[in-house]
Amino acid sequence: DPHGRFSIDSQFGVIRTKKQLDHETQSVVVLTVQSQLGNSPVYSSTQVNISVMDVNDNPPVFLTRSDKVTISHTQPPGTTVYIAHAEDKDSGLNGVIKYSIASKQSNAFNIDPSLGVVNLTRTVFADKQQEYTLQIAAEDCGSPPLTSLLMLDSMAVKIVILDVNDNSPSFTSLPLASVVEDAEVGFLVHRVIAKDPDEGRNGQVTYHILSGNENKAFILDQITGLLTTAQLLDREIQERYSLTVMALDDGSPALSATQVLTIIVLDVNDEAPIFLKQVYEAAVHENQDPGEFVVKVEAVDRDAGLNSLLQYEILPGTGYEKFKMDSDSGVLVTAASLDRETQEVFSIKGSPSRSSTAQLYLTVLDENDHSPLFANNSYQISVSEDLEEGSAIVDLFASDEDDGLNGEVTYSLLGDTSGAFAVDSVTGSIVTAQVLDRETKSQYTFRAVASDCSTHLPRSTTVSVVVHVDDVNDNDPVFFQNPIRAFVSAETLVNETVATVRAEDVDLGANGAVVFSLMTAETVFQIDAQTGDIILQEPLASKGFSTQLLVMASDQGISPRTATATVMIFTEEQEEEISFSHSLYEASVPENSAAGGH
Repeated sequence: DPHGRFSIDSQFGVIRTKKQLDHETQSVVVLTVQSQLGNSPVYSSTQVNISVMDVNDNPPVFLTRSDKVTISHTQPPGTTVYIAHAEDKDSGLNGVIKYSIASKQSNAFNIDPSLGVVNLTRTVFADKQQEYTLQIAAEDCGSPPLTSLLMLDSMAVKIVILDVNDNSPSFTSLPLASVVEDAEVGFLVHRVIAKDPDEGRNGQVTYHILSGNENKAFILDQITGLLTTAQLLDREIQERYSLTVMALDDGSPALSATQVLTIIVLDVNDEAPIFLKQVYEAAVHENQDPGEFVVKVEAVDRDAGLNSLLQYEILPGTGYEKFKMDSDSGVLVTAASLDRETQEVFSIKGSPSRSSTAQLYLTVLDENDHSPLFANNSYQISVSEDLEEGSAIVDLFASDEDDGLNGEVTYSLLGDTSGAFAVDSVTGSIVTAQVLDRETKSQYTFRAVASDCSTHLPRSTTVSVVVHVDDVNDNDPVFFQNPIRAFVSAETLVNETVATVRAEDVDLGANGAVVFSLMTAETVFQIDAQTGDIILQEPLASKGFSTQLLVMASDQGISPRTATATVMIFTEEQEEEISFSHSLYEASVPENSAAGGH
């Protein structure tokens, strides 16, 4: 009894409840009872099985308080539309549930009391009622019975009746209409009307033109069915249109109907003179004298008599004053000399005495009267001497106002480039043609040439190009002498210079600034980093003194380069004792070794 629900009389063994029991929580309790006689150490035990009997204390409870289902109005009677489900924690008859419809808007539904299955009792129609709400109650079979209604726990089921698209649209508007040929764009010609008795989207109708709308002369509004003109009509070109119009509902699947609508175009008096060409094109050379023939335009008029006699004129516009037209013949000539670079194309409108017009496009032919022009007056370029061969250093650009080959530019180089540079004749990109060396040549001056491609008297322009080669640290210091032999007196005083080393670096700036240092630990001598003077720091130990110093020369570039030299120092007394350790020395050196290598 871990929850302390029971107590026992220690003398009489009477078991009583101490707390409220719940059959749904625990229906059987097994107690172990122990007994002892007096102070005897012997114990005896037994098990007491207690069955907790159920009472009807739990009403049915629905798993959900509301739900919604949709059905088609074509479903026959007896069709299951919903299954209600409730739970009751009690046992036996107390937990057996009966279902009922507590309130309903129609007798179109019933419910199986044992299974909770809601069925149709008759056919329902969406056009009469689109929605039903059923209040479903659940009651157990206990005594007395408990119902979900007492707990305000009934369930509301909303049943929506879906319409089926079983009706096609039908036209109610006439299949004949007329419109005058001079009607403006957007003029209302006719209204197409179709009806569909279905509900909702199944009854929503849109309108479409399937065929017969030559040149897209009409627009049919899909929603309103209004038919309007989409462009100006001409009865002389087409006097009748037969439009196949479709009315389409929005059901799934969609249903439709078609109608052939005949549109008659009514005539008005709109004949006018007509040019033989709507567009004339001509070309004339620039720089020609006035009176140069350009083109002859012609028009005809289907009218007769005086109405067919035509007069030609140029309508005012840009550049029209440079031309003159014969009013009777339609011949157009120049009235001034033309310059293609000022204006290459003229668009001229000519008109007879009524409303017809024609367009004349006149092209002025090019003469090679302009030289190429560079974007810059000169080019100053700085490049690093370690550029790879083929690297671009500058992109030239020159333009030529002429046309065609007269305006097509090619590039070349003029002057002494020492073979260091080349230019792409098409793009104008100048590239290195070999590896540069500032120590060999630090500046190049030459000219770039831009030439047009005219086949007759080509023109060209040149521009100055100066290329400065910037230094990189690519040279080691070089000693003037290596090795160096110095003879000193044994009585030489401390701080006196006993020898001087010299080195140079052909690079510029810090790359060519040389400093000196001793590479071996030395206390007798030290070297001045700037001058290369080797200075005595301690008195010489004996008259037979000799030593060998290894001196390093370094430049002061970002990545310093170095060289070494050997300095041999002897006292003057040892001069006669000096001799080589070998009579012949042999060594091998790799080719291309740097200067100053040991």
